[in-house]
Amino acid sequence: MAFEKVTREQNYSEWYNNLVHNADLAEHSAVKGCMVIKPNGYAIWEKMQQQLDKMFKETGHSNAYFPLFVPKSLFEKEEKNAEGFAKECAVVTHYRLKADPNKPGSLMADPDSKLTEELVVRPTSEAIIWNTYKNWIQSYRDLPILINQWANVVRWEMRTRLFLRTAEFLWQEGHTAHATKEEAIAETEQMLDVYAEFAETYMAIPVIKGIKTPNERFAGADETYCIEGMMQDGKALQMGTSHFLGQNFAKAFDVKFQSKEGKLDYVWATSWGVSTRLMGALIMVHSDDEGLVIPPKLAHIQVVAIPIYRSEEELNRVLDKLHEIAKELKAMGISVKIDTRDTYKPGYKFAEWEQKGVPIRLALGPRDLDAGTIELARRDTKQKESVSMNGLAERIQGLLDEIQSSLFNKAKDFMNSRMFEVNTWEEFLEVINVKQGFAIAHWDGTGETEEKIKEMTKATIRCIPLNNTLEDGVCVLTGNPSKQRVIFAKSY
Repeated sequence: MAFEKVTREQNYSEWYNNLVHNADLAEHSAVKGCMVIKPNGYAIWEKMQQQLDKMFKETGHSNAYFPLFVPKSLFEKEEKNAEGFAKECAVVTHYRLKADPNKPGSLMADPDSKLTEELVVRPTSEAIIWNTYKNWIQSYRDLPILINQWANVVRWEMRTRLFLRTAEFLWQEGHTAHATKEEAIAETEQMLDVYAEFAETYMAIPVIKGIKTPNERFAGADETYCIEGMMQDGKALQMGTSHFLGQNFAKAFDVKFQSKEGKLDYVWATSWGVSTRLMGALIMVHSDDEGLVIPPKLAHIQVVAIPIYRSEEELNRVLDKLHEIAKELKAMGISVKIDTRDTYKPGYKFAEWEQKGVPIRLALGPRDLDAGTIELARRDTKQKESVSMNGLAERIQGLLDEIQSSLFNKAKDFMNSRMFEVNTWEEFLEVINVKQGFAIAHWDGTGETEEKIKEMTKATIRCIPLNNTLEDGVCVLTGNPSKQRVIFAKSY
């Protein structure tokens, strides 16, 4: 493994790309804009998936699966949704290939296999799901429907970056149906809280919960809630969204139910999702110039143990002890890997596992064994020390908890240090372009001003924070009256 090194200060974008490569997380594929998620990267995604799935089920949701292809006529039914995603849609027009008579060895779409109706490769699944829900819902007794699906979607992006923005990506999308507006809004807010808890408790990333402006709202939603995280370059990353869809999709697909009072009404809806973009957040928030740093709760390998030896006899002695330690750790629910490869020297292994972000590294040689000690190194601070093997498992368990908390606190301190209240346009520009952080500023509430600021600075309104304090002020650009501050930032 070649450890190409570019620091965050030198080139943040290149640092990120090299880290993804060197940590063996993902690589570009033969399909332009699509990625191959490698085992090391997919193992982290699996940990995320498993924890989120548990949290969804604890809140009453069940998993299902819906088709990848959406008939174009169904996709068009909710006009705002269709218009919002139209430019990103891949479309299937034929179902068979044949030999190209003009190019030997090449294939072409068989003209006789042209579909009677084109199929959209799902950019999101509201259309196919609500067409299905129409068959499932007749009365209030059929509600609520609380469904989640783990799937892939395609949004034909022109500028891509591994994990952050790819033409195809993995995600989960929840789609729920309710009898009342109040129930649907409660669901939307509940799932936002689930995402925030996951981000902070498991990813160790502090987030801001808020509502998107109409310009940034999900196409077809009445309201979009979001969680926003701050990356180490001061840019924002939208890490999850939860949408209150009102009755828009129910009306588009004529999904009605009979209430307890015997009246027909349209169903109220929500949708919510997070994607492999969370991997990008994990990388950018915690990692350093030496490589990936993984919070222990999401590390598929929490402890790596490296034997130090010169002879076969020494190796056997050291391995016996390491297997004993590993057994004790595994009994406590801690994942361990003993790196027994004889094709690499210890120094190389140290660098490799540091690149891959394993939270704790152990190293044991015959001298340590005789002294009853072992070398313990933590990835986040790079501190290493020789510790007693007595009570080692309990020490490691406590240290993993400490690392998890330390990563969150470090990220929170960083975010707090890059959030600035601004009152003038000059202060706004300084935060966005020089200090590189979040500008907490008054905005006059118009889409025109929002777009003008975006054109001038590339900064967008990330959210209107929930439980925002109302205060009289003037818009940072226009000077028009404003009742509250919003968060502006450049973003991924």
